[in-house]
Amino acid sequence: MKEFLRKANVFMHGVVDDERIPERDKQVITALLLLIVSPVDLIPDWIPILGQLDDLVMIALILDYYFEVLDSEILLSHWQWDMKSYTRFRRMARMMSMLAPRFLKQQIWKYVGAPY
Repeated sequence: MKEFLRKANVFMHGVVDDERIPERDKQVITALLLLIVSPVDLIPDWIPILGQLDDLVMIALILDYYFEVLDSEILLSHWQWDMKSYTRFRRMARMMSMLAPRFLKQQIWKYVGAPY
């Protein structure tokens, strides 16, 4: 588990430090990560279903950005694990990204990928 957390940390820092990603997108990702780990929620957890839904939507937004918005070569240049894990994680991320509303994704991400 310690090795996984170390690799995850290297991966996250690598993506955040990548100059190909717009600064605004980096700030949004950082803010979303802080909101997820913060005890303060947009919707309080004591509200049934909706209380946990805001964290899931934020996770879905981050996964959508990494696996749908970013070009694969950017993500793979920082990926710390093997290709098999990448394809599994990408499949799971695509399913999770359905939790995030499309209009919200279009409003917050500024990265424009390669045209091909």
